[in-house]
Amino acid sequence: MRFMVLIKANDESEAGVLPSEQLLTEMGKFNEELVNAGVLLAGEGLHDSSKGARVKFSASGTTVVDGPFTETKELIAGFWLLQVKSKEEAIEWIKRVPNPDKQESEIEIRQVFEAEDFGGNLTPELREAEDNLRKKAAEQQK
Repeated sequence: MRFMVLIKANDESEAGVLPSEQLLTEMGKFNEELVNAGVLLAGEGLHDSSKGARVKFSASGTTVVDGPFTETKELIAGFWLLQVKSKEEAIEWIKRVPNPDKQESEIEIRQVFEAEDFGGNLTPELREAEDNLRKKAAEQQK
């Protein structure tokens, strides 16, 4: 099972305040534990929303809205993509995330869809096309 772990933004991350050396050190150690356990597929921090944009879709077309965005509690500051056996295992890992500055924060854990989750709607032809796209994307990353 794969889980996307979403690190919520806060006022400091949205103001562009960089993590402390202590936090970077502790996060590096935590990320190393995830790698050594074989559960980390990806993980990155994100720039604040002032450097981002949102693309909105409607019946009349698309609209682009540049950041910053006002609802900090709904913004993401970073993510991990974990492959674990269960949601409970993902939770146990995330309960170990360092918080050396004792800041109030929130991390959201969401399961990633797998091909079998789509049932009969994902026909063999669609599944083959998806597999081919994933292979092509992986080759382009080399």
